[in-house]
Amino acid sequence: MAGILYVVGTPIGNLEDLSPRAARVLREADLVAAEDTRRAAVLLQHADRLGEVNPARRVVSLFEGNEAARSEDLARQLGEGRRIALISDAGTPGISDPGERAVRAAIAAGAKVEVIPGPVAAIAALVASGLPTDRFLFVGFPPREDGARRQLAGTLRGERATLVFYEAPDRVAATLAALRDALGEARPACVSREITKVHEEHARGGLGELAARFAAAAPRGECTIVVAGATEEVEVAIDVEAEMRKLIAAGVGARDAAARLMVVTGKPRRVLYQLALAIERERETS
Repeated sequence: MAGILYVVGTPIGNLEDLSPRAARVLREADLVAAEDTRRAAVLLQHADRLGEVNPARRVVSLFEGNEAARSEDLARQLGEGRRIALISDAGTPGISDPGERAVRAAIAAGAKVEVIPGPVAAIAALVASGLPTDRFLFVGFPPREDGARRQLAGTLRGERATLVFYEAPDRVAATLAALRDALGEARPACVSREITKVHEEHARGGLGELAARFAAAAPRGECTIVVAGATEEVEVAIDVEAEMRKLIAAGVGARDAAARLMVVTGKPRRVLYQLALAIERERETS
């Protein structure tokens, strides 16, 4: 019989959030595939104190760099009937963490996949934000490159669902600035950090206010950004060519005009730049 892949949700900061079921599965597993084996050792020590441990249990790494090859190996072992627990550094594997390939490989191998639910920073931050929770869009980590980040923000301008992002502390200010420029300074938002830890904090306010706050002092710890969705009054439809003509007529250069419209339309800078150049040539020949 094929084995079982347990996708185990782990604490995002507070070890007390490890469920009894998750602890039992980690103790009984034949193999634990962990994003970071050193961090997994701390978690396993905590789980092992709660009951009897499988003496044959092994721990291997599964991270972004080796996930493809490791997933094939896990699928082979599942085919041999082994019980494998998959964990990431914090939270649920596959949610902005390695694990998606391993799950697909297990399914392809005919193995059973069981998810052991655990804490998720996105959900905790969403609930703590006070913003609507009936419909939300998990965006994950925005692009690191400024142009791509601003382009993404532009595509979300008319999104009605509450938006949820993960972000590294040194990029929070830049991401908030991109969202502010695309969605408006007054758009309600919340930046949550150190969730479930001693210094847990939820900073609420408009995007303009939060962008200024975190530009002055970068936060510590991984952050989750929650942003209110668009209201019915937001005008989404934009006549891109007409707006580009206005900017060119006002003396704005092609590159700057493309950058400005990228933020509010979400269209690629390259496409907008070519449009701007075409309008400039048209004006020169008319």
